Amino acid sequence: MFKFEIEPGLALKPLELGDANALYEMIDKSREHLRTYLHFVDMTKSAADTKAFVEQSVRSNAEQNTFVAVILVDDQMAGLVGYNQINWTNKNAEIGYWLGAPFVRKGVMTKATRVLIDYGFNHFGLNRIELRAAKENLASRGVAEKLNFVYEGTKRQCEWVNEV
Repeated sequence: MFKFEIEPGLALKPLELGDANALYEMIDKSREHLRTYLHFVDMTKSAADTKAFVEQSVRSNAEQNTFVAVILVDDQMAGLVGYNQINWTNKNAEIGYWLGAPFVRKGVMTKATRVLIDYGFNHFGLNRIELRAAKENLASRGVAEKLNFVYEGTKRQCEWVNEV
């Protein structure tokens, strides 16, 4: 298993088939925390749902349509960070991420996202990386601000989460 150490106790590794159970457990323990802004949480009803997501993501990573990495804190599954879609023609990608409830507000996501951004520009040769966050999601917007993303506007009514 390849693992990129960001600092002692914090690392990234590519999502693998064997991660499905630990990923489901973190989602399940963090449902209330995650469901406010992420539509997949309510659709994840069993470990089989997560296994299907992991299988699809591993295939998509292999085809280089996405790049999804596991965030490890002290070798424990903490969340995911990755490029939800990569547009090779236009050299751009959209970054997405989430952290389980026990790991928030500790600087983990900012550090992990910074590494992924550097990797995108320096390894993938990307020209543009987008980060989208709900207007009310102050934590995610804080990550964007700390990483010097430029606010370009608000997309209205573009994502349906929790019937809202």
